This record gives sequence, structure tokens and C-alpha cells, in this order.
Amino acid sequence: MDFSFWTGEQVVVCHDRSVGLRAVIAIDDTTLGPALGGVRYRPYADAEAAIREAQRLASAMTRKNAAAGLPFGGGKAVIVDDGPVADRAALMKAFGAFVARCAGAYLPGVDMGTTPADLALMGEAGATVSCHEEDPSPWTALGVSAAIHAAVRHVDGNGTLEGVSVLVQGAGHVGASLARLVADSGARVLVSDIDADRAQRVADEVAGSVVAPDAVSTTACDVYAPCAIARVVNEQSIDALACRIIAGAANDTLADATYAGRLADRGITYVPDFVANAGGVIHIHALRAGSGQDWLRAEVLAIGERVSLVLGAAEPGVKTPLDAAEDLARAHLGRAAVAG
Repeated sequence: MDFSFWTGEQVVVCHDRSVGLRAVIAIDDTTLGPALGGVRYRPYADAEAAIREAQRLASAMTRKNAAAGLPFGGGKAVIVDDGPVADRAALMKAFGAFVARCAGAYLPGVDMGTTPADLALMGEAGATVSCHEEDPSPWTALGVSAAIHAAVRHVDGNGTLEGVSVLVQGAGHVGASLARLVADSGARVLVSDIDADRAQRVADEVAGSVVAPDAVSTTACDVYAPCAIARVVNEQSIDALACRIIAGAANDTLADATYAGRLADRGITYVPDFVANAGGVIHIHALRAGSGQDWLRAEVLAIGERVSLVLGAAEPGVKTPLDAAEDLARAHLGRAAVAG
């Protein structure tokens, strides 16, 4: 029997034929609190692919929230995109009703393919939601910018981005915000996106240049910042990468954890994605706690301090930055388990 589906605490498969809803909610770990994680809306080849992605991303959210010291567990949901739907609002409300049945164990937020308006509709159906009033993307971008500064400081001994080349892959909300931030810090920005017009608009805005999507892994740069699709460091790309640092907003950057060691062997400094991209969940925590903008900004910028800690704890040939980041997450989880 295949027990590989039995990861995490709970998986909820959701189906509402009347609106064409097929979705999965994965609750990975609630040691620290309710499982917080976004709702992804995209096509999947089959049910297994949807379930496994939800579980994999929920596990990453556990590590992200724990490493950031937040009072949330890890969860994720995926809605299967089967093509145009007659009533998107009805679809989102139907999904919200399934979330409400989880009785607060899962807290949804925005993710690939969903918007604050979608989350608001889920909330109308009874779900407790996040990101329904404010887009967390700028805060995610600010955290990644702090991570890039810390990584450059670790590698070069100088935290300035003046003259540093940063390749931003994905010119959506997070990628565009990140491009502006690093350009303002003096970086030379390269932009890539499957939407050529969008890539050009962002590149023009930051006086940067465009890189074709199929040339990203082979384009020489100081910092490669994936801000779109997952698993961009894979068997096809890893030996071709022409960067010195990888630090971006995309979840699940490595196709396999073993690639962390291979990057280290190549002299490429990898900032674990779940450390770098925690700005969005910190923003959600601030909203739920009623914290002010000054606190929020300070906490998001503290991502840079965690990146420095993680990179400083790595040991060539012994411990990768991914190992160090997972140690940090496990330590928070372990303390919570002992306390309660």
C-alpha cells in the first residue's frame, strides 16, 4: 500500500458539482497555531498532482511560519482550474463554505491565481480569511529585498546593491515590487516573464533589460530572484545556472532538497525560499494582531537578520543553508511542542 499521501495532519478533498469546484485543503501542522497558507488556483494533470502539491506547499508553510516565529501552523489549498467557469464568485463562495467546515483549523490567503476579492468571497461564505482587504505582495517583496541585501553582504562583505545585477523572474505583483526596490538600491535589474509585454513594462520602469524566459538559467547575474513558478532549480537548470546567489519569492524553489548541496558545491549561495519570502505571512499576522506599520516594517526587514543567521550557520560540506533554515524552524516547533 502507498502511504506517501499520509503526510501532515489532514487533507480535505472538496467537490461541488453545481459550480464546478474541485479543490484540496492540506493542513500540515498545527503545533504553533491554525494552519495559515494561500489558496492556489491553477490547472492540474490529475487529482494526485493537486493533492501532492497542496501537501508539499503546506509543509513549506509550516517551515515558513515556524522560521519566522509566527503563531501559525502550515496549510495550503489548491483549486483545480478546469478552464473558464460560469460564475467565479459562486466558485469561491463554495470553496469558502468548505473552509468554514474546518472550523478555523485552516486560514486561507492569496496565492497564485487568487486575489483579495476572491478571499473576500470566501469570507462571505463563512471562512475566516486573510488578505481580503490588503494585498500582501509589497511586504513579500520587501522581505525578499532584505534577504538579497543580507546574502550580498554575506558573500561580498558589503550589503550595498550598487552595481549588483539582479535577475527577477516573474513580473507579477511581487516581482514588479521587488524590481523597484532593488533598482532603488542601485542594482542593475534584469526582468523575465512569460508575458513579454509585462516584462518590458517593468524593465522600462526600472531602467532594466528583459531576459527571455528560456534564457533565465543561463543568463549571468549576481542574484537570481525567482518570483513566479516553483521548482526552477531542477535537473535541467542546476548545472547551467550562471548566478552567485539565489534569493526569491517563489515557493518550492528547489525541485529536490538534494539540490541545496549541489548549489553549495558550485559555489552558489542559496537563501531558502521559506525564509526569504515570509513578508506576506508577517503582514497577515500584523493585520490579525492589530499591529502598526512601523512594527510590520521592522519585522519584515528582520528577514535579513534571519538570512544572515542561516547563512552564517551553514558549513561547507557539512550543513547547507537549507539545513540551517530547517534547524531554525524545527527549534521553534520543538519549543512549542514542549510548552504545550
